[in-house]
Amino acid sequence: QAQLVESGGGSVQAGGSLRLSCVASEYITRVHSCVAWFRQAPGKEREGVAAIYTGGDTTLYADSVKGRFSISQDIAKNTVYLRMNSLTPEDTAMYYCAAQRGWACLPWWSQVTYFADWGQGTQVTVSS
Repeated sequence: QAQLVESGGGSVQAGGSLRLSCVASEYITRVHSCVAWFRQAPGKEREGVAAIYTGGDTTLYADSVKGRFSISQDIAKNTVYLRMNSLTPEDTAMYYCAAQRGWACLPWWSQVTYFADWGQGTQVTVSS
């Protein structure tokens, strides 16, 4: 029933790297969609990190992760990835995959209300 399933989280030291994976269901992959990564730290609101339109090459990033994070897709595996480099303790959060089926990533993609489908999250912890 789950439309999106995340994996790849874990604990790393500052400066390390992780690659998160979001596997989408056939319901999602039947059409091109905006797929995004969000994160939420305790006591903070969920924020958009990066987004990709699966029908094009356009990618979007939050200013806080530009140059460090990279979002990509593997069409054959129905998977969207988030490569995270140069991690800092400020990156510690639960990371969620989200999708708006059939829509491009519009300017308001970073709003949680834009997305209809969400994964359950994968925890990323960065130690100093």
